[in-house]
Amino acid sequence: MLAFTLTAFLELMDHGIVSWDLISLSFIKQIAGYVNQPMVDVSILQRSLAILESMVLNSHSLYHRVAQEITVGQLIGHLSNQEIQTYAIALINALFLKAPEDRRQEMASTLAQKHLRSIILNHVIRGNRPIKAEMAHQLYVLQVLTFNLLEERMMTKMDPNDQAQRDIIFELRRIAFDGDTDPTGTEKRKAMYTKDYKMLGFTNHLNPAMDFTQTPPGMLALDNMLYLARVHQDTYIRIVLENSSREDKHECPFGRCAIELTRMLCEILQVGELPNEGCNDYHPMFFTHDRAWEEFFCVCIQLLNKTWKEMRATAEDFNKVMQVVREQITRALAMKPSSIDQLKNKLRGLNYSEILRLRQSERMSQDDFQSPPIIELRERIQPEILELIKQQRLNRLCEGSCFRKLGNRRRQEKFWFCRLSLNHKVLHYGDLEESPQGEVPFELLSDKIPVSDIKSVLTGKDCPHMKEKSALKQNKEVLELAFSVLYDPDETLNFVAPNKYE
Repeated sequence: MLAFTLTAFLELMDHGIVSWDLISLSFIKQIAGYVNQPMVDVSILQRSLAILESMVLNSHSLYHRVAQEITVGQLIGHLSNQEIQTYAIALINALFLKAPEDRRQEMASTLAQKHLRSIILNHVIRGNRPIKAEMAHQLYVLQVLTFNLLEERMMTKMDPNDQAQRDIIFELRRIAFDGDTDPTGTEKRKAMYTKDYKMLGFTNHLNPAMDFTQTPPGMLALDNMLYLARVHQDTYIRIVLENSSREDKHECPFGRCAIELTRMLCEILQVGELPNEGCNDYHPMFFTHDRAWEEFFCVCIQLLNKTWKEMRATAEDFNKVMQVVREQITRALAMKPSSIDQLKNKLRGLNYSEILRLRQSERMSQDDFQSPPIIELRERIQPEILELIKQQRLNRLCEGSCFRKLGNRRRQEKFWFCRLSLNHKVLHYGDLEESPQGEVPFELLSDKIPVSDIKSVLTGKDCPHMKEKSALKQNKEVLELAFSVLYDPDETLNFVAPNKYE
């Protein structure tokens, strides 16, 4: 009975008639109590976690109250139960997303101390159940929020006058050229440092600190370089010395490459951007290592050095090499490697020769469609094709589509269906309890709009439901999928398409 009562409460609150800010502290404590109790019915626990998630996402003041009642350790303890894993991770994500910036690093440290990553890896990603769409989305959100912790360093410029920051560059030099003793005399030492900084591949040989004053990637690039030098010292020394012994025109500038590679990885993984509501694109390998970002960089800098050699590149080819490396990385990530080692294997198969072969194959496929006979045939059949497309789209409208109601909660999803009448004169729509299998009869769709009453169709940010303030709604992907039908008198029917193709 309690589970049904909590479900009804969620349904009522989803309609937005009552503000979440009116929720009392005693009610929060009661719901949190269900989560903290050791033996609670699964359905009650699911509803309680969902209610707390909605509180956090919908009210700034409730976030603080929930955060006081629920500890991350208690939520992590629920991850061993497959029935409530998704709800628990969703609440962790909500708390992470709404936490003040100065508390996110602290929360991340707590999650690391509680071994959240390894628990998710063992109980969820490598569990005995396939990962459903909602869980994939929550893993993606957690991945994005974790990488967004890098944003502060990414947007921090190096202060050339900060001795502690300059010491990091000195350490990079020391590790690479450990056997070299400093000569006596200021001028000789300065000349030696300048030579070493050139061998390290910095653009500014006299003052390499200036290389880290552009954001992004800012100090994040220096962090990555220091991690490589300390943790993978042999690899770091090999890359530096290998290039310092090449002919000048073929040396791969480590410093410049590391800085540009860091910027590229931030772009690929969209560091600093909010999670997309409809995205499930998580990468299992980032859950296999406590320092996944740094290890990812270390693999990619070795790839860059290898590709530079394969292309026999010179300084003038720098941008061309970076384009090839971007393609290698994005193609490898698309294969969803399950570990860092598997990523290395994927990248080995995507050497420069293979990239050229793939490009040539894709180019030939495109060229086939640009030959004169194909162009002439396309022009001849275009009117017929356009009419077929029109009929196909009308038929698709008559079949109808199911849409998910946009809200802050993704579990206990609500759906609605919309389809065009067979005479193309009326839009029929109505709520559904669950996603339908196949066509929904007109009799089950209680509402309708005459097509003659439709005034216009809006898309993207012009849609009324995209103007509402919500952290997960204000992103490019959802904006691209949103559209609204405006009809008399000043009413709207708001949609978010399932994907870009429907």
